[in-house]
Amino acid sequence: MPSAHTLLSEECVLSQQHSRQEFPLPSNSVMGSATVTVFASPTSWIESGALAQCHQVAALDGMMHVAAMPDLHPGKGAPIGAAMASTVLYPFLVGSDIGCGIAVFPIKLKRAVPAKLAARFPDLDRALDPEQNADDPAWAVVKGDIPAGHLEGLGTVGRGNHFVELARIETVLEPGHASRLGLAAGDLVLIVHSGSRGLGERILRAHTEVHGAGPAPDPAAYLAMHDDAVRWGSLNRRLMAARVAHALGAEPTEPIVDQCHNLVEIRDEVYLHRKGAAPGDGRDVLIAGTRGTPSYLVAAHAGPDANHSVAHGAGRKMSRADALRRGRAKHTVEELRRTPVGSLVVCGDRQLLFEEAPTAYKRIEQVIADLVDHDLATPVATTVPLVTYKTPDLGSTPRRDRRDRRRTGGRP
Repeated sequence: MPSAHTLLSEECVLSQQHSRQEFPLPSNSVMGSATVTVFASPTSWIESGALAQCHQVAALDGMMHVAAMPDLHPGKGAPIGAAMASTVLYPFLVGSDIGCGIAVFPIKLKRAVPAKLAARFPDLDRALDPEQNADDPAWAVVKGDIPAGHLEGLGTVGRGNHFVELARIETVLEPGHASRLGLAAGDLVLIVHSGSRGLGERILRAHTEVHGAGPAPDPAAYLAMHDDAVRWGSLNRRLMAARVAHALGAEPTEPIVDQCHNLVEIRDEVYLHRKGAAPGDGRDVLIAGTRGTPSYLVAAHAGPDANHSVAHGAGRKMSRADALRRGRAKHTVEELRRTPVGSLVVCGDRQLLFEEAPTAYKRIEQVIADLVDHDLATPVATTVPLVTYKTPDLGSTPRRDRRDRRRTGGRP
C-alpha cells in the first residue's frame, strides 16, 4: 500500500479543467482497478490536496471506486465530500462524527421577527439530563431507550460547522414535489445539522488506538456500534428541534428530511463509506449553503457512478486558520452577526464566527449546478436563513476563545 504521502499524478492536478474525468491510480498503487470520479465543472473550486486524498483512498486494499462530490475539500486523513466503495471496511473513512447529518422540521410561528426569535433560542451547549431536566417537554420525542445508553452531550449542537437554523422556504422550484412534502413558499422550517457528539469519537478512538487507519478486524462489531451512533445522531437532531420549537412557542414536528452524511452502509455486498456525502438513491436531501446564503432541498437520484451519493453542503474553500486570518482583516464581529440576506447569527464564540464566515465556503449555487449537470439531483426548493444558531451568546468572549488566544499569543 502506498504511504500517506503518495504524490498526486499530473492528470489529477489538471482535473479542474474537465467537467467529469476518470483518473488512474498513482503508478505505485497496488490496486489497479479502483477509480476516482470527480463530479465538478471547470469553474468549481476543487483543491489539489483533496484530490490527492481521493487517490490515496483509491490506493487502499479492497477499494473499488471513489466518487468525489462538488463540495470536496481536504479532511484529516481522508477527503470530505466523497463516497468510497470498498470490499474492506475502514472506520477512519467515516471519521469520528458518525451519524452526522441534516434534518428539516416544519415549524409554525405567528410572527417571524429574527431579532426577537434569536433572543429566545435555548442554550444548546447545555445537555439535557434525564434527572435534572426530567420535566423538559423535549423528552416527548424520545421513543424507547437512548442508543448505546449515551447521555453525554444529549440535545446539544456541538462546534465546527454544526448549526440549528430557523429558515423560510424562499423559492419553490418543483411545486408538485414540495407539495408532497407539505411545503410552500413562505413556510418556516428548522434545519438541524449535528451528529453523534462524543459517541462517534469514542468509537473511532477505540479502533484507531489498536488498528490506526487500518480496516475493522470485526466489521460486524464495528457496524453494531456505528449503527448506534447513527441512531443517536438522528435522535439528537429531533431533541434539539423540539427544544427550539418549545422555546419559540411552537409545537415540535416530525422531520420531513433527515439524512446522515457520515456513515458506512453495505450495498451489494460492498462497504459504501460516506464522509460528507449524503445518500442520493431516491431520497430528499437538504444541501446546506452558509449562514448568509440559501440552502437547497433536492430530490437526489444519483446512480452507481456517483456511489449513489450527492453533496452535503457548500464545502469549505478556506481552512479554518485562513478563514480566521482573512476574516479578522476584513470584518468585525458585529458585521458577521448579521448576514447579507438580513439574517442573524447567534454565536458567542468569536473565533468560530470568523472560521464559519460565509466567505470560507464555496458558492452553493455552483455545487447545486454541478449536481444538476451530472444528473445527480433535482432542486425542489430553496431556504433562506432567518436565525442561525451556533453557540449561546452570553454577552462576553467565551473562556474557550480566551484560552485559544493565549495559546496563540493573540494571533490567528
